[in-house]
Amino acid sequence: MTNPSLGTTPRLDRWLTIGSDGTVAVRSGKVELGQGLLTALAQIVAEELDVDPGRIRMVPAATDVSPDESYTAGSLSIMHSGGALRAVGAQVRALFLAEAAARLAVPAGELSVTDGCIAAPDGRSTSYWELAAAVPLDRDLEPGAAAKSPADYGVVGRSLPRVDVPDKVAGRRRFLHDLRPDGMLFGRVVRPPSRGAVLVSVDGQAARRVPGVVAVVRDGSFLGVVAEREENALRAQAALRSAAVWQEEDTLPDERDLPGFLVSAPTEETVLAETEAQSRPAARSVRARFTRPYLAHASIAPSCGLALWDGGRLSVWSHSQGVHKLHASICRSQGLAPEDVVVQHVEGAGCYGHNAADDAAYDAVLLARAVPGRPVQVVWTREDELGWGPLGPAMVIDVEVELDETGGVQRWQHDVWSNGHAHRPGPPSAPLLAATHVAAAETALPAGDPPLPNGGGSGRNAVPLYDLPGQLVRTHRLTTMPLRTSALRALGAHLNVYAIESVVDELAVLAGADPVDYRLGLLGDERARAVLRAAAERAGWGSGVPDVGSGTGLGVGLARYKNKGAYCAVVAEVEAETHVRVRRLTVAVDVGLEVNPDGVVNQIEGGALQALSWTTKEQVRFDARTVTSRTWEEYPILTFSEVPPVDVVLLDRPGDPSLGAGEASIGPTAAAIGNALYAATGLRVRSLPLTPENVVAAMEG
Repeated sequence: MTNPSLGTTPRLDRWLTIGSDGTVAVRSGKVELGQGLLTALAQIVAEELDVDPGRIRMVPAATDVSPDESYTAGSLSIMHSGGALRAVGAQVRALFLAEAAARLAVPAGELSVTDGCIAAPDGRSTSYWELAAAVPLDRDLEPGAAAKSPADYGVVGRSLPRVDVPDKVAGRRRFLHDLRPDGMLFGRVVRPPSRGAVLVSVDGQAARRVPGVVAVVRDGSFLGVVAEREENALRAQAALRSAAVWQEEDTLPDERDLPGFLVSAPTEETVLAETEAQSRPAARSVRARFTRPYLAHASIAPSCGLALWDGGRLSVWSHSQGVHKLHASICRSQGLAPEDVVVQHVEGAGCYGHNAADDAAYDAVLLARAVPGRPVQVVWTREDELGWGPLGPAMVIDVEVELDETGGVQRWQHDVWSNGHAHRPGPPSAPLLAATHVAAAETALPAGDPPLPNGGGSGRNAVPLYDLPGQLVRTHRLTTMPLRTSALRALGAHLNVYAIESVVDELAVLAGADPVDYRLGLLGDERARAVLRAAAERAGWGSGVPDVGSGTGLGVGLARYKNKGAYCAVVAEVEAETHVRVRRLTVAVDVGLEVNPDGVVNQIEGGALQALSWTTKEQVRFDARTVTSRTWEEYPILTFSEVPPVDVVLLDRPGDPSLGAGEASIGPTAAAIGNALYAATGLRVRSLPLTPENVVAAMEG
């Protein structure tokens, strides 16, 4: 398969340069979100060049120097950026060996490389650093330079320390929130009180009287302040909010019947899979409806942006997951030439998906325009973060399974109702938040879904992994968007896997079979079978039909992410008394080649814990006008005291391509918890989250 990153950026020197000072500067278009990506990419380059990893300098992504690799998303960074850097590293090594061979008058095949030192058999040597000026890299990648065999790896496959951790542990200024460029001002934005609200009037005099206020900015319904000190910006923000008069109206559906809204709203239908089985009357049918609410990204730190207008040129610093896409949005909205805008990535509030990072950056752009020559920082409030950031879509899934007289599956139907899961900045249909509030407002169209070959959105993992004879799988994407939705970790896989694995578990009960054995009987994919067996064995899964209703229980969940990514199986141990408490998670995962095993474990653990939080606690609440769950009390997330032990088993396959790890454990963890709750109580709870209220509702309904 052609590497898409190399297709857009084939030039070697856009990816890396060799310095005469003994270092290698590496530029990726993917960014560090706290997931350890830059460490893994550094290992790949160090491996191909045969240099010590300590020589690698990972350059933060910026639109004027870095390859355009779209977004850091979809568990694709190691596959795309890692694959590109592996190919680039192999060719750069070959070019330097060719130059060394000419200088040392020996065949290139007889040279060896040790930490950048190139040696001939007779002991004469040179180095990358000595040859740096003589080997130009301003050329395109050419086919022919073979990357190393995994059998020869010495750096890839090792759990090296992460390059980003020392600064974080030491408290050094690494995050965007910590930047203090000379002359920096502090900006704050006054959001509309509700969706659809229009600013009628505002008296800015009280805000202007706050000491140190430099500017009060109004553009349509966009309202903000700029001040010399942060505390004064906050005071002016409060004064401006009190002085604003808004026209409001009810625009949101009834939260109490959110599933009813989703299945009755206008939609666009897409068939993802349709296969016909032998037509005969069903001996038995199983029907189930599954729901989840809107979910927030809920980054612990709020979003931040920094911008500087200087002589018609604009510089922006952001923790965006797609600096090139943010760059395109800013250029379009501001009518600027691409060469007049630079967007640079700086680590900030991390998330998996599309949080408010890009919106905060554009807030800073609009406020900094009022004070040219001085940088302006904008930090969102917690209330704005939870209330105005893009949300993971609410979803409804209906599953209907027809069984033959032996209990075998003869037909599986799976229907998904959801808003689209793709509304990241870049295209005109997905403007940044403030761009929809200014006088010359841009119109946001309803979120779309990536096509299934690209992983899908609401239909991600909706097609079962199992060998089933007849299938009909459809998505119904809403063409109205009352609340702004976009990408949230794993997209639709969270509820799709929960639904599929819940029904498969129910079928195992109907068949009087052990849930693990039943799944193995439906699986032809040996890698899926291997992770399932590994998780069950490590968790101490017994044999036979498990006892149900003792108050504690084990449950299992399985999926291959996007049906083409990493394989993951999870066994959850759940205790259910007054609340659902997860006592232990056992996870087995196959991500192909593991670049940094410890990094893989971190990713799988983090995904499992986020899925645990979503599945048992999280729910965006709203009234007729706006989101009301705007604090940690109103939008609770998993706390440290609720974190169970997570045991991760890695099934290393160094001969296979890397498959990505960031989102693989989301769906299987959710499903395992739901199935363990059934084992503990005998109750199938199909409405997430698994709060006491939803458990009681399942008992009654």
